[in-house]
Amino acid sequence: MEKTVITAKGLTKKYGEFVAVDGIDFAIQSGECFGFLGPNGAGKTSIMKMLTCISPVTEGELVVDGRDVRREQRAIKMGLGVVSQADSLDPDLTVFQNLVSYGRYFNLPADVGRQRASEALELFQLAERSHQKPDELSGGMRRRLLIARALLHDPNILVLDEPTTGLDPQTRLLVWERLVQFKDRGVTILLTTHYMEEAAYLCDRLVVMDRGAILVEGPPRDLIRSHVGENVLEMQVSLSEKQAVVDSLSERGIDFEDRGDSLFFYGNNVDGLEEDTSFAEYRLVRRPANLEDVFLRLTGRGLREE
Repeated sequence: MEKTVITAKGLTKKYGEFVAVDGIDFAIQSGECFGFLGPNGAGKTSIMKMLTCISPVTEGELVVDGRDVRREQRAIKMGLGVVSQADSLDPDLTVFQNLVSYGRYFNLPADVGRQRASEALELFQLAERSHQKPDELSGGMRRRLLIARALLHDPNILVLDEPTTGLDPQTRLLVWERLVQFKDRGVTILLTTHYMEEAAYLCDRLVVMDRGAILVEGPPRDLIRSHVGENVLEMQVSLSEKQAVVDSLSERGIDFEDRGDSLFFYGNNVDGLEEDTSFAEYRLVRRPANLEDVFLRLTGRGLREE
């Protein structure tokens, strides 16, 4: 029977009059990867800060590994591995020393800390850089080092706040593969990301948030099927011609989504359009639906500031 390791009920975070997280509920099971998706300002990082006992809960309940975040913060932190958006490596220590010194915070014996540091560097392909300082590493290497450090004390729960932002595709894939390995060992992973492909690859379940509220929750594949369908049809149309096409579609009662120089059709609205001679002059592209389609349908296309 699955064990619930994190539970939130009516979880709320306010900064003055601003409500960053608005009374949300969720439950995360042991050994799963659970994702938080949403545009800037949706409340994802505020949730992570409350989970990691960095920022206090304003209202509601939040229990992590059976402990209340209001009363047992030290015990909770001992069981967490955290990778925040900020780079907190010590620039005066070598790569190897950064890991060993971090292990001391969790009371690892010196020999155990050194052994785990060596193993972590091998796992994340950083062993050849062990004697260099962090400032001598590329951005991708630094992110890999931060993840390796977070796993050094063998945490039950790994909290990742946009862990692969700015990484090249090869490095991102390496990080994904390593995270899957730890999930297979039973580590529970919490993930925020702006990469829809990353969420689809890693997450067993996820929520899509906007303005502090949860819009939907479920496995990525289920969310795609229920909110978009199996396929998406994209009609590429010039801006000068778009209004006439939009008027025609509206008159015929065909639902679509306007994304600038393209119109998108989902679910049953895909069927028949490719054979419709009235749209023969426009380029039509059919592709499988994905998580990005769900995200944009639910949260819109407007840019959000931090």
